[in-house]
Amino acid sequence: MKSHRKPEPPFGPVLDWFAANRPVAESELHFLSPYQLIVAVILSAQCTDKRVNQTTPALFDRYPDITALAAATPEEVYTLIKSISYPNSKAAHLVAMARKVVDEFGGEIPRDIDTLMTLPGVGRKTANVVTSVLYNEPVIAVDTHVFRVAHRLGLSDGKTPRAVELDLEAGIPESLRPKAHHWLILHGRYECTARAPKCGACGLSPYCRHYALLR
Repeated sequence: MKSHRKPEPPFGPVLDWFAANRPVAESELHFLSPYQLIVAVILSAQCTDKRVNQTTPALFDRYPDITALAAATPEEVYTLIKSISYPNSKAAHLVAMARKVVDEFGGEIPRDIDTLMTLPGVGRKTANVVTSVLYNEPVIAVDTHVFRVAHRLGLSDGKTPRAVELDLEAGIPESLRPKAHHWLILHGRYECTARAPKCGACGLSPYCRHYALLR
């Protein structure tokens, strides 16, 4: 009788492959402080890291710290980020975020995910990125790249980013999660792209459900 048991997610082989083939994996956003990181991550929503990195030098030159940004107006910030996607809403979020951090947290970027999510412009993905990159917290930020790669590799069948996040955290050891977050993002950005993924040159193709359908 044919078994209908769902195969186990291939976390072990996938993580081993990444460890051997992408030993260095870190954020491609340029930042020098917690303030700069949270600003860059807010700007990166539905925008490339390359564009963000081209935009933030002038922004940080004008507003070198969170107090300076809190004293700005959204209209002033807009002029410096207008090449970014959704500049109007992001300008408003950046100024409101800075004001709340200054007024309620003494100018220090919170470390707690739930507290970070009370800041304007900060959703769960942004909060997870900040705590993972800055504080090495064992969380997985799920963006479109992570969502896509996790499904293609059979690491999750979750229908929402939160469901995928929980599946990945269940299968990835805490010590590896900060790096695994970047492994999945970078793989989705450069190899496992939404269109025309480089399946033929991918060492993970033996575990990939998408590749199996192509053969």
